[in-house]
Amino acid sequence: MTISTLLPGVTLAVVAPGGYAPDEAAYERGIARLQAFGCAIRNYYDPKQKFHRFGGTDAARAAQLHAAASDPDVQVILSLRGGYGMSRLLPHLDLPALARSGKLFVGHSDFTALQMALLAKEGATTFAGPMLCDDFARDDLSEFTLGHFERCLSSPEHRIDFAAPGSPAIDVSGTLWGGNLAMLTHLAGTPYLPSVRDGILFVEDVNEHPFRVERMLLQLHYAGELQQKAIVLGDFSNYRLFDYDNGYDFDAMLAYLRSVIPAPIVTGLPFGHTRDKVTLAVGAQAHLRCDGAQASLTMSGYPSLAQR
Repeated sequence: MTISTLLPGVTLAVVAPGGYAPDEAAYERGIARLQAFGCAIRNYYDPKQKFHRFGGTDAARAAQLHAAASDPDVQVILSLRGGYGMSRLLPHLDLPALARSGKLFVGHSDFTALQMALLAKEGATTFAGPMLCDDFARDDLSEFTLGHFERCLSSPEHRIDFAAPGSPAIDVSGTLWGGNLAMLTHLAGTPYLPSVRDGILFVEDVNEHPFRVERMLLQLHYAGELQQKAIVLGDFSNYRLFDYDNGYDFDAMLAYLRSVIPAPIVTGLPFGHTRDKVTLAVGAQAHLRCDGAQASLTMSGYPSLAQR
C-alpha cells in the first residue's frame, strides 16, 4: 500500500507543548507533507518563539494547547515533538476545557504527561502515535506508521497484530493506558497519573539501559500501579551494554521482572521511539490476545473522526 492521502479534508493543529524543532527545514517539510496528504493545517507553533529548550515559554506553550482546543475548525491536535516540558504545564492547563473540546490529541514521549493527566482528571481518551518531528518530517516516511495513524483515528475500532515470541498465552480485556515509561514513573504519586486497575498497560522508552527500565518498573510495582491484567512492552532501543553488565541484558532484566511482577508481560508491541509505530487509543477498552508467539490488541469504543 502506498499512502497518497492521509485524513483528507481534516483540519489538523500543530502545537509544541514540549521541545522546539531542532531542524527547521525538516519541520517545514513535515508541514508541507501533511498539506500534500490533504490535511488543512492550523499551526500554533512559531519557531521564532522558542525559549531555552522549549517550543516557547510555559505560558506560550499552554496557550498553544488552549487555542488549538478552542478552534472550531480543528479536529486533530498533533504534537510537534517530545523532549521535555509538558509536565511543567500541567498545573496551568484547563484540562476540563481540553477534554470538552472533543479534539483528538496525538503524540507520544513527553506528550504522555498530558495524556495521563486528561485520563486521570477527565477520563478523556487521547492517542499515542506519531508526531510532526520526526514521523512526518523524516526522509524515509513509514507507510506502516501512517497507515495505522489513519486507520486508528478514522474508526472507533482498531486492531494491531504483532509478533510476541516467548510471551505468556493470555486473553484479557481492560482499559488501555500508558506511554513513555520515564514519564509514567515521573507522574507516580501525583494527581496526574490515572488510577487504573485491571487494565492493559503499555510502556516504551529510549536511551534507557535495562537496569533503568527495571528500576522504573519496580518503582511502579512498589507503588501499586502494576495491578494490571497485562503489561505490554513496546520498543526499548538506543541503550548501550558494558562489560560490567556481565550478562545482564534486556532479556535477563525481563526474566527477573516476570519473576516478581504478577501481571503477565507481553513483548513486541511496535510502538515507541522508532520509525515504525502503531497508534494507540489511550483510555479505550482493549482486548489483548497472545498465544505465546503472536499477539493481537483490539481497541474499541473510542472517539474517532468517523463520529464527526
